[in-house]
Amino acid sequence: MTAVGNPGDSSRTAPRGLLRRYPLASYFAIAFLFSWIIEVPVALSAQGILPFTIPTPAVAVAVVAATFGPTVGAFVMTGLTEGKAGTVRLLRRYVQWRVGIQWYFFVLLGIPLIIVLGTIVIPGALSSFQPILGPLLIAYPMAFLLTFFLGGPLGEEPGWRGFALPRLQERSGPLWGSVILGVLWALWHFPLFWSGVWTPPTIPNMIMFTVMITTLTIIMTWVFNHAKGSLLLMMLMHASFNTFANKMAAPLFPAPMFDDFGLLPVLIGFTAAALVLIVVTRGRLGYVTSRRTAAS
Repeated sequence: MTAVGNPGDSSRTAPRGLLRRYPLASYFAIAFLFSWIIEVPVALSAQGILPFTIPTPAVAVAVVAATFGPTVGAFVMTGLTEGKAGTVRLLRRYVQWRVGIQWYFFVLLGIPLIIVLGTIVIPGALSSFQPILGPLLIAYPMAFLLTFFLGGPLGEEPGWRGFALPRLQERSGPLWGSVILGVLWALWHFPLFWSGVWTPPTIPNMIMFTVMITTLTIIMTWVFNHAKGSLLLMMLMHASFNTFANKMAAPLFPAPMFDDFGLLPVLIGFTAAALVLIVVTRGRLGYVTSRRTAAS
């Protein structure tokens, strides 16, 4: 008598086998798919393509929910490729706070300083300075917390830096791995340009955003490698950039040029910092060959 297996078993295991065989490609597919399923209807509604308009409160909820696509991809793929132990290791990196204090200073103070330096070199920026630092500083802690939990860091970093970066560094090296991640990270944001909650979807804005995100990724890789893969520090760095650029730099320096090119200050600051790091570290960005195994 010939034993016949359950035909449903092979159909269920085949997709899992494909995902395990191509973990990075599968991760990015899940991250993009989850987020774009939410964001694309928002963008179509904002552009008047859908026969109805999504209410503003629903748009806000959708945009926040979409930021968790990278985290969903990270946990799905970590579970498939590393099992429960890998998932636990990923969760522990959320609270990995024992890194050198200098990295906290860089993340919380250095990133804002880079943005300020990138701002003041632009003609007309200094003359537009508004002396409202006091009120902004009072509001800054709450803005930082809201950004941390709802503005992207909590939803994105477990994926970009928690899952993708260690594997990209191992495969392509720290510099090219960062460039690949930066470009994909930028593209992942693109539906937001048409959502009505971002700057207009002009070609200059999209090019500047892509370059800015890529150079920021290079800087974040350098910090990541020195912070032993701490996701907590990556989330703090992401929140520091988002909060300061949007809630501090823009109100302090409302130069007319920034009405059309609001990304210019951070583009200049991050590009200059990334080039310095590439030269100083010779493109290694603090990476050692065994880093992924230790961090993952």
